[in-house]
Amino acid sequence: MAGYEVGGYRFDLNRFFPRGLFDSVSEVRVADPGIILAEAKSRKRRRKLTKDGKLVILAADHPGRMITKSEDDPIAMGDRHEYLGRVLRVVTDPAVDGIMATTDIIEDLFIVNHLVKKGGGPSFLDEKVMMGSMNRGGLSGALFEMDDTFTCFSVESIRLLNLDAAKMMFRLDVTSREAGRTMLACAQAINELNRHEIPIFLEPLYVLSEGYKMQKTVFEMVKIIGVASAMGDSTRNLWLKIPYGENYGRIVKATTLPLLMLGGESKGDPTGAIGEFVEGMRAGANVRGALVGRNVLFPGKDDPLAAALAVDKVIHSGYTKERAVEFLMASRDLNLDTLTRYIR
Repeated sequence: MAGYEVGGYRFDLNRFFPRGLFDSVSEVRVADPGIILAEAKSRKRRRKLTKDGKLVILAADHPGRMITKSEDDPIAMGDRHEYLGRVLRVVTDPAVDGIMATTDIIEDLFIVNHLVKKGGGPSFLDEKVMMGSMNRGGLSGALFEMDDTFTCFSVESIRLLNLDAAKMMFRLDVTSREAGRTMLACAQAINELNRHEIPIFLEPLYVLSEGYKMQKTVFEMVKIIGVASAMGDSTRNLWLKIPYGENYGRIVKATTLPLLMLGGESKGDPTGAIGEFVEGMRAGANVRGALVGRNVLFPGKDDPLAAALAVDKVIHSGYTKERAVEFLMASRDLNLDTLTRYIR
């Protein structure tokens, strides 16, 4: 098999998501913001969270915590035309299970879904797992970063927008009182979500106080998973999101809860993350998929959808890394008119 190649290829976002279409989102927000709630209430939800016990979810909540860097560009993810277009490129494909995002992204998706339906197209949000990101207040680099307050979705707004699940994060710095407050707030939110039988995806990360750099050794990972698995008044609705690391087989034995692997930062080449997901899916029966973000949305010059479809094949079809990479290279520029065939 030939290795992963990009060559002269470069994904052209404007062919998929022209600037005029992007501008239409703002026009709807001004002219008829009630469309958001109407789309949310009319969306057809899945009967069960998973169709085969596994999930591939796109993460799109990074800018809400001042994380905008991709590769060498410190504000790459701050260009909303670029960011939303790449999100749409992935989430409009039926193979991707769903989206985890902040209020602004989720509601942008409802608006674009309305525009597609208005043009005679199908809803691309029906049967998707739509997950609201809740605590985004721990802004990257801020003095109060470890006090990760709930500044985004609430339990009430998740219910109002007919979403399927909630996501929250807590980072454990054992020297920080703010980390303890965040942990308590997450536990209280889990209790409230349980009262409404809303699935919860909790991201526990062990960090060092200097720079809050994530620690992924077996020692730290096993400890933080044990803490996260015991949070809240019940774990019946609880999934964990954890990064891939060495000795992953031992790490995932720290809990019986279902686990999604995190994708991590974009390195300009999605094949590294694909390889990690292949190994991770072999680590234990409770590893049930991946939550992918920057490494799929900004895969260097490549097509975000092609990268996402390769991950989908690893998770849902058991592809090897080599086979998944071949599939990625064969999937570039598929269905570039998914939006423009309906929206003029």
